[in-house]
Formats: sequence, structure tokens, C-alpha cells
Amino acid sequence: QVQLVESGGGLVQAGGSLRLSCAASGRTLSSYEVGWFRQPPGKEREFVAAIGWSAGSTYYADSVKGRFTISRDNAKITVYLQMNSLKAEDTAVYYCAITRRSHEDPTAYGCWGQGTQVTVSS
Repeated sequence: QVQLVESGGGLVQAGGSLRLSCAASGRTLSSYEVGWFRQPPGKEREFVAAIGWSAGSTYYADSVKGRFTISRDNAKITVYLQMNSLKAEDTAVYYCAITRRSHEDPTAYGCWGQGTQVTVSS
């Protein structure tokens, strides 16, 4: 069983940057994709970005393309989400999870972390 722990959230002004981390333990991620999702207040959980652990293929939601970058560190078994040019609408709880199926469908994911709050002040 994989355990995931997110960190790096906080309060930032619009236009600022944050880097989120998703640290994994329990087993290798070589056969998985790791995804980042977010859940704004009062809204559904939505796809942000995903990365294939072996090939490093990346996928992004249109709303974050050009601003967010997902990457991985094989040695640390950690996935990062670098978030630049943050906007008030990026405010949400951010979660990471793993999948072997659809990278945009949250129901295809498991082993969800506890989440980390990102608040962007305008």
C-alpha cells in the first residue's frame, strides 16, 4: 500500500509562487501515474496535473498550463507541483493520489493524501 503526504501549501499573494510536494512511501511508483487535484471551497474536486512515473509524461488542466509544472524526484520518491503566477481562483485544498488508469478522472485514483491548503490573496 502506498502512503502519500502532501506539503508546501500556504498563503501567498496573487502573482506569487509555491511549490507543493507529494512524498510517497510503502512501495515503488514505477507502474503508476501520480496526479494532483484540487478542491476549491464549495466545489468538486478537479484535475490539475499528472505525471507518469516511469516515462515522465506530463498532463495539465487547461486552467494551469503555462503556470504550473509537475515533476518527480526518483531518489526521493516525491512529486512536485511548482505553481507560478498564482491567481485567487487557484485557492483550494490540493491533493495527490495515484492511478493506473485515466489521469484526469478522480474516481480512477487511490491512496489519496490528506491535502494541503493553498490560499491566494488578491
